Amino acid sequence: MKNIKLHIVNNKGFKLQAYLELPANQKPNNYAIFAHCFSCNSTLSAVKNISRSLTNHGFGVVRFDFTGLGRSEGEFADSHFSGNVDDLLAVNAFITKEYKAPSLLVGHSLGGAAAIVAAYKLDNIKAVATIGAPATVDHVTHLFSHDAAEIAEKGEVEVHIGGRPFKINQDFVRDFKKTNLPEITKKLRKPILVMHSPTDTIVGVENAQQIYHNAHHPKSFISLDSADHLLTNTVDSMYVGSIIGSWAQRYFPQEENSMISTEGEQLVGHLNLLEDNFTTSIQTKKHSFIADEPESIGGDDFGPSPYDFLSAGLAACTVMTLKMYAERKKWDLQEVFVYITYSKKHSDDLGLSVDKPTRFDYLEKKLKFVGNLDESQVQRLKEIASKCPVHKTLQSEVIIDTSMV
Repeated sequence: MKNIKLHIVNNKGFKLQAYLELPANQKPNNYAIFAHCFSCNSTLSAVKNISRSLTNHGFGVVRFDFTGLGRSEGEFADSHFSGNVDDLLAVNAFITKEYKAPSLLVGHSLGGAAAIVAAYKLDNIKAVATIGAPATVDHVTHLFSHDAAEIAEKGEVEVHIGGRPFKINQDFVRDFKKTNLPEITKKLRKPILVMHSPTDTIVGVENAQQIYHNAHHPKSFISLDSADHLLTNTVDSMYVGSIIGSWAQRYFPQEENSMISTEGEQLVGHLNLLEDNFTTSIQTKKHSFIADEPESIGGDDFGPSPYDFLSAGLAACTVMTLKMYAERKKWDLQEVFVYITYSKKHSDDLGLSVDKPTRFDYLEKKLKFVGNLDESQVQRLKEIASKCPVHKTLQSEVIIDTSMV
């Protein structure tokens, strides 16, 4: 995928840093805005994982830092709840003007509460999804309630939230009591997906029950079993993004993605070195893929590695060739499994007699057939498995002609 850095000015004149994540074909069908959790920022791994999962469902996703957080301008004291909602409205206005009106709001924790309020205010928003959201806005004040007397006395104090220091004032605290979130939820009348972990120790799951109770149909609830509040486990955040993307399809018209031109070639690969790590977009005329490197060598593991794709090509070609051969012979071949492992092996380990010992690229192919086959048919299919076009290509001398476009 590709992301574009944006600077969006809110109603107080502060610049909000934002990123627009695009699908592999760089042509979103719809746009979504992600509102991060209280005192977090848009670079939290869960935020990035959820946003990137949504791009696989055709969404362009804007993730941004609220006022006074991350790399956005302003002070944290300006990042009270009403300020968060105003920031969402500013981002919505910017994306509407520069791209296309967003249709989905996603909010994590207090960002989920802000997403509900903003969705109520915005006609263009067609659906909203919350993750670990509180049922009332002032739920967050317990994080600094013990400082209430000092705030009243001094006007401004430094509090520690999540192990980090922030300065807050009396207006900051009062603002969290202004919004009646239960009443707004009752008036929302838009599709809502409520996601919450039953083991959330920061915002209890009873909050999800209250939001669900107050909301009107269509409404859905997904339990995030064993997940923590911040979705620190990558598996949890990727799951959340995938579920939201699938759920949202019911409420948005299906559109055919128009792919990036391959310039007449079979496929194109694209990597923006300034914005992505190793995550690479690959497209053919009609299909798109994501390639990446595993975390063990510095990648983000958002997709198969280049050698995974090499092995996949061999496996796919093998099973397709076996299917055609068995059908032509009218043999009872019902299923084919091909297991491929790529590695480097030394000539000595392979028992090869060569003039100079060296390491070879080694592909191990294992076959499994399901069907009513006799031994001679199994052996013949094994021979045919080595005759598929990709197998032959890999064993032949290949010429690669590299030129500049």
